[in-house]
Amino acid sequence: MSLRNLIILSLFPILLLAACGSMPEGEQKYPTSINKELNRDGDPYKKPPSLLGKDGWNVLGGNSNDKDGADGVRVNGFLWRAALDTVSFMPLASADPFGGVILTDWYVTPDNQSERTKLNVFILDRQLKSTGVSVKVFRQLKKGGNWVDAQVAPETATKLEDTILTRARQLRVAAEE
Repeated sequence: MSLRNLIILSLFPILLLAACGSMPEGEQKYPTSINKELNRDGDPYKKPPSLLGKDGWNVLGGNSNDKDGADGVRVNGFLWRAALDTVSFMPLASADPFGGVILTDWYVTPDNQSERTKLNVFILDRQLKSTGVSVKVFRQLKKGGNWVDAQVAPETATKLEDTILTRARQLRVAAEE
């Protein structure tokens, strides 16, 4: 390799770096189709809204008087934490804090191997109130080696909802102290 070629090859990266510095100052913004879809007012240069809301994500619920609900988490943090605490003895199949859905896997108690239970917990509101949580209980019995759906006492779901609400109130009081 000649000296001339070596000099040209070594100057090439320097020229590339120098060309990068010749852009006008400030951040360059180009309209994209995703910006057009995410902005409600149609301005392609406007920054799209954050998924976590304008003030970020407050895990324990924050201001319960916030009625905006347009962005971010739409569930009460105290109810969410209380629901997780209440079903913590069961294996979780899925937990979605943004949608407020907790799905457990089937749980068999050690003392009764012929019965299993599954819960679906829904946090429905950003406010800590009785209509903010809903629980669906599923029960199956083992008959002849197969699991068969069985009736669930109607008060079972109500008792679980009350337990979650009580725990959420305890968490809120503890946070205010």
